[in-house]
Amino acid sequence: MKNPIIAVVAFDGISPFHLSVPCLVFGADRTKLGLPRFDFRVCVMEEGPIHTDAGLSIVVPHDLSALDEADIVIIPSWKDLEAPLPAPFKEALLRAHRRGVLIVGLCLGTFAIAGAGLLAGREATTHWAYTGQLQKLHPDITIDADVLYVDDGDIITSAGVAAGLDCCLHIVRARYGAEAALRLARHVVLSPHRQGGQAQYIERPLAPTPKADRFAKALDEVRASLGEAHSLDSVAEAAGLTRRTFTRRFQKTTGTSFGDWLADQRVALAQRLLEQTDNSMDMVAFEAGFGSATSLRQHFAARLKTSPKQYRREFSRNTQTPGGLSLL
Repeated sequence: MKNPIIAVVAFDGISPFHLSVPCLVFGADRTKLGLPRFDFRVCVMEEGPIHTDAGLSIVVPHDLSALDEADIVIIPSWKDLEAPLPAPFKEALLRAHRRGVLIVGLCLGTFAIAGAGLLAGREATTHWAYTGQLQKLHPDITIDADVLYVDDGDIITSAGVAAGLDCCLHIVRARYGAEAALRLARHVVLSPHRQGGQAQYIERPLAPTPKADRFAKALDEVRASLGEAHSLDSVAEAAGLTRRTFTRRFQKTTGTSFGDWLADQRVALAQRLLEQTDNSMDMVAFEAGFGSATSLRQHFAARLKTSPKQYRREFSRNTQTPGGLSLL
């Protein structure tokens, strides 16, 4: 049987980390984990070595002709986001898409796929800091800024940076089974299915989008009032959905249950309170919605493998020097 061909598109100025993501998942021999031996090809548009943004030079053995034989094409990032896609690359992507090849855009790689016109009328995602720019350049794309990746059949796009690993692991799971994906995740010390989406990492509120319906607004209201009681039924009612429909949509959107998501949001709030305030543990627990310092400690132990007290020692602004070094 022919080994699946994975073609990864590199370019001058690429981040070594972005390029390493598909290399880690598909570039090594994983046959002992139940995966096929991939014919892995990194390719570039122009001959000669490329230079990364970290000062490294890389000799790339393949050109864009690799896309004409590939089963999966991965674009791990992109540059010159507002410039027209180079014609040879655009034509190679279109040929691959017509052949039914799986096209994958990791992080800013979504911009390249959009530049080829392949995302018109489709749903996609990218790094949360660039969703506004992507929407402005390509208003015909439905952008989901909350998720770690969007699988739209023959095209998959992922959120920023490390979400590329989640996306590649999803491809393994979808094509080669959950067991193979689980073995691979364990081997590279990665969660087989990371909880939540990239919304938990955003530093500012998302701009309103066409998808900001009652469901999204209900979750925003929960985030804004984590110290209050929130039941599955009350949030489903606020979203205008039945409990069953809300649960199904919530699982599809976030990849986790409402209870686990709510606990994660409260832990994140407690982390910020411990970092930025001198409030007592009881007050932090109350404001984050845990009710008691005991419950707060239990959730920290379960999710962060540390205690609130130790976390404050490590990350409180009051234990940092102006240069950012801990005094403890």
